Amino acid sequence: MGRLFGTDGVRGLANGQLTAELAVDLSVAAAHVLGEAGVFNGHRPVAVVGRDTRVSGEFLEAAVVAGLASAGVDVLLLGVLPTPGVAYLTAELGADLGVMLSASHNPMPDNGIKFLARGGVKLDDAIEIAIEKRLREPWDRPTGAGVGRVRPFDSAVDLYAKHLTETLPRGLDGIRVVLDCAHGAASEAGPRALRDAGAEVVAICAEPDGLNINEGCGSTHLGVLQRAVVERGADVGFALDGDADRCLAVDHEGNVVDGDQILAILALAMRDAGTLHADTVVATVMSNLGFVQAMRREGVGVRQTKVGDRYVLEMMKAGHYSLGGEQSGHVIMSDHATTGDGILTALHVLARMAEKNTSLAALAGVMTRLPQVLVNVTGVDKARTDEDALLAAAVAEAEAELGESGRVLLRPSGTEPLVRVMVEAESADQAQAVADRLAGVVRTQLEL
Repeated sequence: MGRLFGTDGVRGLANGQLTAELAVDLSVAAAHVLGEAGVFNGHRPVAVVGRDTRVSGEFLEAAVVAGLASAGVDVLLLGVLPTPGVAYLTAELGADLGVMLSASHNPMPDNGIKFLARGGVKLDDAIEIAIEKRLREPWDRPTGAGVGRVRPFDSAVDLYAKHLTETLPRGLDGIRVVLDCAHGAASEAGPRALRDAGAEVVAICAEPDGLNINEGCGSTHLGVLQRAVVERGADVGFALDGDADRCLAVDHEGNVVDGDQILAILALAMRDAGTLHADTVVATVMSNLGFVQAMRREGVGVRQTKVGDRYVLEMMKAGHYSLGGEQSGHVIMSDHATTGDGILTALHVLARMAEKNTSLAALAGVMTRLPQVLVNVTGVDKARTDEDALLAAAVAEAEAELGESGRVLLRPSGTEPLVRVMVEAESADQAQAVADRLAGVVRTQLEL
């Protein structure tokens, strides 16, 4: 049996794999493990609990709260709030534990439980493993005054929005923004923060009903935002995902501005402000080569990690870097947040537009995206990807053909029996041809 915790908490079909019983057990085990690890230091522990807008979040919230309170943990209910908002308030309120109920950009029937340690940071892997081992073990239950108290915390959105706007170097007066909230956790906090910062906001997909989160909208479905920006004559648009830890953008003509371009814009803004530590940004190996080339021209270093925001964050912590992110729009600004924050990202892109008095399209023009082709080769022995000599020779030949104007990446999937072949080149035709050729070699050499 594999690990219960994935890279972003425990996630699955709500009331399928992710049941109320499991939510209770996880919460009880988390309280015990943290208590025995000395996190509570003999004081009465406090947890904050937030959720996105999925209907299943209602019963899962009740289950998590029941588990924590039954283990003697006092609980503050934050209500509907983005994941980065829960992380911020975990730190701001001095809570011993934060819990977010969300499956991010996943479809509505899914949900997840994400635990945050004191300070609003991800739990260490060792703590997660210990929680899994302690599930459903017998325990001494507190009684009487020893059980936890549960109270609503009604000012969560106000405090979070205030924090976001206070990170800005300037106001956003006069900028007309369309914000797609994905009918998710930022439906109230997102428009509030942008309006408080001075922007003129048209909020769309901001009417959650428990069932419509991520449905045909948000960062995974940009068409509705592209149309809205053009139809409303807006200067810019941003699309969040269900828990608002990432965002993508659209310029005034409806053209998509992806996470690489957003990262480039913020890197130059922070470099100019003197806040880009070591003049270096952290990205993943999937970032477009055009991003790396643009940063090199601008004198900004790029450190690249494996795909996944956890790896970006690990490298940022190790090198004390202040900016990192992924092509997907998951951007971490560590001076202001412990995790990716879509609203924070949008605000700082808008601040750069205001500072330069220019359009998003002009700012995004700092980099030219190279055509990128991704081919998934299924039914192969991915474990031999780095061992096959003929495959290595084929990759070397392709790299020589592309030179400095392209690149090749072979990446075994972490969850499926397949190898991803990614090629970037000066033209889409060349990228496709090289990718298809390499995929054929992978298929032949690694066939099961």
